[in-house]
Amino acid sequence: MPTYEYVCKNCGYEFEKFQQMTEDHLKTCPECGKDALKRKIGAGSGIIFVGSGFYCNDYKGANASLGNPTSKKKPAAPAAKPAKKAKK
Repeated sequence: MPTYEYVCKNCGYEFEKFQQMTEDHLKTCPECGKDALKRKIGAGSGIIFVGSGFYCNDYKGANASLGNPTSKKKPAAPAAKPAKKAKK
């Protein structure tokens, strides 16, 4: 449930109210009692992950790269052979 911000156009009282999205917005100011409340338009809040275990690759396939999921990994270059020692 979202938290809505209200301001009274009559007395300037501002407050927040925790409401369901389907509820009608409040009209009567709890401070002055007039029907002059206006619900403010807020930017909202971002998603907050609480706890451990939220990683960028949690929902990707086992072979997916971190960048573009459709990109294919390049094969690894063969290991270089050690140089031969010269005989004396």
